[in-house]
Amino acid sequence: MIKVLVVEDHAVVRAGLTALLSGEIGIRVVGEAADGKDALDEAQRLRPDVALLDIDLPGADGITVAGELARLVPGCRALMLTALDRPGHLERVLAVGAAGYLLKTTGPAEMTDAIRRVAGGGRVIDPRMRDALRAGPSPLTDSEAEALRLTASGAHAREIAADLFLSLGTVRNRLSSAVGKLHARTLVDAVRIAEGHGWL
Repeated sequence: MIKVLVVEDHAVVRAGLTALLSGEIGIRVVGEAADGKDALDEAQRLRPDVALLDIDLPGADGITVAGELARLVPGCRALMLTALDRPGHLERVLAVGAAGYLLKTTGPAEMTDAIRRVAGGGRVIDPRMRDALRAGPSPLTDSEAEALRLTASGAHAREIAADLFLSLGTVRNRLSSAVGKLHARTLVDAVRIAEGHGWL
């Protein structure tokens, strides 16, 4: 029997995951948590085989929780289930020792299969994220990538500054730095390069 801890801050999603997994042969949901602190407390108390973790949690985020689980409950393997399809998140998840990364658009059968594979010692990466692994690490900082991502959506530097509560000069510096790091000729070229490598 695979013991699973479901960690998700949205109550409806958490209840849905618990109901889905409770109907699976060989899988038992032993606990639930809505934030990072509760997740660590429950994992230490219940000793699950797999923690199904959202990344975007209140308090400690899911990536931090996955790293702490590896230290505090080494028998529990972290499987991220997230809406965030960003290569940078995948890199961080793998760096802290998590065993898997699935997007929330994954079907029920694929998710339960992933839980079984992770519990059995395997690693699971959502097929839609595999190109991100081949692209290599991004040379951009998170703040540079964010500014470039907003540029890609059509925002101008002044709008980005207002959205991020930054000075116009700071935004221009971040965009200029991104262009330089990507060896791009223009800002449009930088966006194309970054999107092509899956860094945005």
